[in-house]
Amino acid sequence: MPKKAIIPAGTSTPIAPFVPGSMADNILYVSGTLPFDENNDVVHVGDAEAQTRHVLETIKSVIEEAGGTMDDVTFNSIFITDWDDYAAVNKVYAEYFPGEKPARYCIKVGLVKPEALIEIASVAHIG
Repeated sequence: MPKKAIIPAGTSTPIAPFVPGSMADNILYVSGTLPFDENNDVVHVGDAEAQTRHVLETIKSVIEEAGGTMDDVTFNSIFITDWDDYAAVNKVYAEYFPGEKPARYCIKVGLVKPEALIEIASVAHIG
């Protein structure tokens, strides 16, 4: 099964050995996405809504680079560091998935950088 790395223009070097997205058989797997800037520093420290928006915009850029849209997302894995941010995350999430929602789960975890409040990984079926 051939696969293709999906790396939008302007993507920074990851902090670990991975690519932003990997496409195989018209299925796009978007790596866990954190609220990082081009230097892999956390953006919008302390603001779960802004971090969620940043993460979803980054995921959107990977999906669009692969030729898809957010409507193609079928599954999201959501990781948050504090249940108190759950409502803020869902508020922004609903903006990006206004119609039929993808399947998902959400768990509370510790993330790779303590200032990061959210990480999302996605699966999309393109074409």
